[in-house]
Amino acid sequence: MAAGKPDKAAKKEARRAKRAESKARRRQIWEVFKMQRRKDKALIPLMVGAVVLAVALAFGIGLIWGMQWILLPFGIMIGLLAAFSIFGRRAQRSVYAQAEGQPGAAGWALDNMRGQWRVTMGVDGNTHLDAVHRVIGRPGIVLVGEGSPHRVKALIAQQKKRIARVVGQTPIYEVVVGNEEGQIPLGKLQRHMTKLPRNISPQDMESLEKRLAALGSRTTQLPKGPLPAGAKMRSVQRTVRRR
Repeated sequence: MAAGKPDKAAKKEARRAKRAESKARRRQIWEVFKMQRRKDKALIPLMVGAVVLAVALAFGIGLIWGMQWILLPFGIMIGLLAAFSIFGRRAQRSVYAQAEGQPGAAGWALDNMRGQWRVTMGVDGNTHLDAVHRVIGRPGIVLVGEGSPHRVKALIAQQKKRIARVVGQTPIYEVVVGNEEGQIPLGKLQRHMTKLPRNISPQDMESLEKRLAALGSRTTQLPKGPLPAGAKMRSVQRTVRRR
């Protein structure tokens, strides 16, 4: 009996912590929604339109087979999911627009990626806050630079030469974040990374991470994030994905 009581108390505490975390996440999403609604006048009409359209389609399709009242709840659920997705995408776009051009923005975007990515921010940089971030993933190694293009390209070249000695035949990709020709806009960085071909296995990633950790880095001090809203957006994005 004595052994069962701690387990019961621990489970109760875990449930309480989970409820508190869920409540905090909902409050955070609500704050982001209010902030986005104030500066995005099209948000509410688009969300309402998505719900109305989904309900109308479900009801109309149901009428054909005389199942309109059965399909109506499904239409409502689909409409709410579509509305929430619209909110998440527009809020994400807004945050990226505010972050663009700020030091550390590319590192912040990389840090918000989902999936098997090992991000090491600021492996090289300078006093101008130009920086190179190293990412290990299924494509191999991706060196992502942000800052002045000519200075960043030099930093990437130095870093590539440095790590090529220890990674063998592993592909090394170079990405410069920006809006000029040949660069990747901040808002498209995550999509660009996920479209790179898969060249190595998860086991290879582990091996690479250990070898590069032993190599060390010329770490540069960068801002922890371009916007306070960055942390909020991560919670919003994850919630949207769960739904």
